[in-house]
Amino acid sequence: MIKNVGLVGIGAMGEPMGEALLRAGFGLRVCVHRNRDPVVRLVAQGAIEDDNPADVAGGSELVITMVPDAPDVEDAIFSNSGVALGLPPGGIVVDMSTISPVASRAFHERLAEKGLHMLDAPVSGGPARAKSAELAIMAGGDAATYARAQPVLAAMGRPTHVGPAGMGETFKLVNQIIIANVMLADIEGLVFAKKAGADIDLLRRVLATATASNYLLDQWLPKAWFSEHHRGGFALDLLRKDLRSALDAAGSAGVPMPISALAYERYSEASAQGLGRLDYSAVAEIAERAAGVSVAGRTEQR
Repeated sequence: MIKNVGLVGIGAMGEPMGEALLRAGFGLRVCVHRNRDPVVRLVAQGAIEDDNPADVAGGSELVITMVPDAPDVEDAIFSNSGVALGLPPGGIVVDMSTISPVASRAFHERLAEKGLHMLDAPVSGGPARAKSAELAIMAGGDAATYARAQPVLAAMGRPTHVGPAGMGETFKLVNQIIIANVMLADIEGLVFAKKAGADIDLLRRVLATATASNYLLDQWLPKAWFSEHHRGGFALDLLRKDLRSALDAAGSAGVPMPISALAYERYSEASAQGLGRLDYSAVAEIAERAAGVSVAGRTEQR
């Protein structure tokens, strides 16, 4: 039974994930990745701070990495002060970042050469579901490693073993492909409705009973767009990065994705207009300006 867990990448997702692990009774070791403040808060709750990922790994049986992209994962694991240097033989690396499945499979192989095990286990649910330990967790890797890691993953959400190395990332990228495109469809529909003079609240209630009903329209947009005006949520630039990973993986597999390619262009346009750090619903601003309407009221000055 795993008792000691390391966590590298204490950001908007990593901090509440660390809190969930502490609540579940795991020993937790952490180090600063980019921002010290979340580390200080976790230490105040019982975590132990180390100087670098190797030191974190030295006192852990399983280490979670939760960083932005494949180069960050590679650095966290394989650098001169990386997790692979400190993790004892037989230890497990669980990468919960969203990266290319091609890169993830290569990391699995490199760790196996060192006598270490790995799961790629990206998550869906955002900071809110990380706080409540209700993340959807999609784990790729061998069944024995998953069985060992499952209690740790279950402390943060609802894990599912979805297949071999890289399949967790594949499942997550499918999620990102769909939400990126559904978001744009929701926005186009709502902007069209607003221009026509429709009551948006009534429209949403009616659509909730129709075939167009979807999670973003029902649950995400009322908060991320209408209430918070794109503050918080899931950063547009992160979704754009995930779409790029999906398109690259699809290209390697010979799978055309023309709709997602167009979506990537629209999110890139929004990023170029300074919206990249806002929730990805901020892509609505492009459609609103083009139509000359404001679906959710005036966006605050940034």
